[in-house]
Amino acid sequence: MSKKIDRSGQRFGRLVVLYDTGERKDGHAVWHCKCDCGNEVDVRSNSLASGYTTSCGCYMRERVAEANTAHGMSRQGKYHPVYETWHAMLQRCENPNNKRYKDYGGRGIKVCEEWHDPVVFIDWALANGWREGLTLDRINNNGNYEPDNCRWATRKEQAQNRRSNHLVTFNGKTQCLTDWATELGINGRTLFYRIDRLHWPIERALTEPIRGHKHAS
Repeated sequence: MSKKIDRSGQRFGRLVVLYDTGERKDGHAVWHCKCDCGNEVDVRSNSLASGYTTSCGCYMRERVAEANTAHGMSRQGKYHPVYETWHAMLQRCENPNNKRYKDYGGRGIKVCEEWHDPVVFIDWALANGWREGLTLDRINNNGNYEPDNCRWATRKEQAQNRRSNHLVTFNGKTQCLTDWATELGINGRTLFYRIDRLHWPIERALTEPIRGHKHAS
């Protein structure tokens, strides 16, 4: 069993650790901290150590307010609508307790350093076609969240860009993996596994019989 680290008196961004609350959340100690703004909050040790939590929340509120002012939006006391997208993106990629982490951070997908600042992300969003109703879409589903790999898309466009819907051309015919799986009578996850995980050539992935080959299905 590893020795417990005493974080009393340590500073993490705007937070100074006061004492251990004695509570445990998902196996992590919970520390009572005081923020430079005067608020006091309880924070898990892993959130402090990873840099995920560095204030009581005041820093993000200030940065979002700056974005509202910069873009002439009168939303005092409210988050910019793009903030929810930004927050969800970070949660998926950097919070192991998020229910979608396994499909993002768990697969090695990261958020670029510059987009850790909500103002920078909001500025990029407004300059690159964001509008109400659009969602953030990664062009390469195995790539990171970064300006060169992201766009704003409708939900239909994003659905078409899912890993299982990548277009594949074989014998002069082009269709998505799910359609190939239906046509060939192959389990869709098996077909995706062959191409994305085993890196088989398209011809082999589509034509090799399943019987006698061990793989996930």
